[in-house]
Amino acid sequence: MALVLTSGPAEEPVTVAEAKAHLRIDGTAEDILIASLIVTSRLHVEAALGLALITQGWRLTLDRWSEGDLRFPLRPIQSIASVKVRAADGTPTTITSESYLLDGQALKPRLIARDGRWPAPGLAANGIEIEFLAGIGDEADEIPQPIRHAILMLVTHWYEHRDPLEIGSAAAAIPAAVSDLLMPYREVRL
Repeated sequence: MALVLTSGPAEEPVTVAEAKAHLRIDGTAEDILIASLIVTSRLHVEAALGLALITQGWRLTLDRWSEGDLRFPLRPIQSIASVKVRAADGTPTTITSESYLLDGQALKPRLIARDGRWPAPGLAANGIEIEFLAGIGDEADEIPQPIRHAILMLVTHWYEHRDPLEIGSAAAAIPAAVSDLLMPYREVRL
């Protein structure tokens, strides 16, 4: 299975101006650094939560269908652009949208074959390709405020700790308050 970002978000969940206000910084000398810290913080939060914040395009490539429903490694799924199955010669066949049902808002989003079975790919590897849009919304104000605040706190933490750190050291740890803010949005694993 491979998951590839095909189109990134049109904007970030917090702006450089918001981050600068949070950091109490005037001037523009560090705008590029702050912008990169915002991106890094968003990516960290998305990875930690298995969540896409602002609408993004993705491609999921599989060798074969899983038993039962296809579970996505990312949430929420807004829409499916295409589902293709490749023949032995590599020729793609697009599966019609009437052939499947998307349960994109589930804690583990899934794609369900309406008749209970999917066409088998002719290739041993990467024979299935699914293009989709994922994300909570198109704009920053659609992102829950605790997540946006956690991103601001991460930007602040990484802005203040720029020295090379040893992984596992106390200074490298993410502040507990960030984890606390993100806790309600984590996927519960039993």
